[in-house]
Amino acid sequence: MRVVLFAVLGLFCLYYLFPLFVMVSTSLKSLAEIREGSFLAFPRDIGFEAWAKAWGSACVGVRCDGLQPYFMNSVMMAVPAVILSTTLGALNGYALTKWRFPGADIIFALMLFGAFIPFQVVLLPMARTLGELGLAGTVPGLVLVHTVYGLAFTTLFFRNFFIGVPDGIVQAAKVDGAGFFGIFFRIVLPMSLPAIVVTVIWQFTQIWNDFLFGVAFTVGDSNPVTVALNNVVNTSTGVKEYNVDMAAAIIAGLPTLLVYVVAGAYFVRGLSAGAVKG
Repeated sequence: MRVVLFAVLGLFCLYYLFPLFVMVSTSLKSLAEIREGSFLAFPRDIGFEAWAKAWGSACVGVRCDGLQPYFMNSVMMAVPAVILSTTLGALNGYALTKWRFPGADIIFALMLFGAFIPFQVVLLPMARTLGELGLAGTVPGLVLVHTVYGLAFTTLFFRNFFIGVPDGIVQAAKVDGAGFFGIFFRIVLPMSLPAIVVTVIWQFTQIWNDFLFGVAFTVGDSNPVTVALNNVVNTSTGVKEYNVDMAAAIIAGLPTLLVYVVAGAYFVRGLSAGAVKG
């Protein structure tokens, strides 16, 4: 029975890894080899010219600087947005569980409702807000958008985790004279590493892979890498370079893949830690 189970799981793994194999093998082939052979064949002569072009000289619209500047835009967008949304979500979850106040349940319910609002619904009010703040079409504006939109999820994650932290610890710290932020930074936050890991992975993946907000709220040189990737694939400058397109897609997806490889085990452990609370 176990052999059958592992065989089935192996087939599922091959099924999900097959597109990645096609992408990697195609990115390592020359255009001549792609035309002559099959997408499924291993590359005869491995080359990284397509990777170099995708990174440094592929045309994104009328600009032929590759994905590099847009990749950096995504870094400058994702890192601050993840830090801000995670920190604010941790503070919200802590306040809603350990410093309860009248109406806390109503506020949490309203914030939880925000997690189910589709992206498309917030486009117009977000655009108006960014215009009023002078952040329209900029990377900082996109940081604000992702921070605000992610607060519902980060608050939910931390609230579910903090509700399982014994109240006696917080009460003892209050007796010793510790205040709101003292208890948070010295006692509660060091205990919440699993929740932090889950939230960071979730937020980074959502923010880095986002296309709709990027295409709606940025223009030209401020586009994130996902928008630039779309423009690379859809730019027509002569011959269709499938190897460059595949290399560009892998480059755009590498950060999220690395995050899951490095912290995937902690992600599952953190989800388990908050799954039965609430």
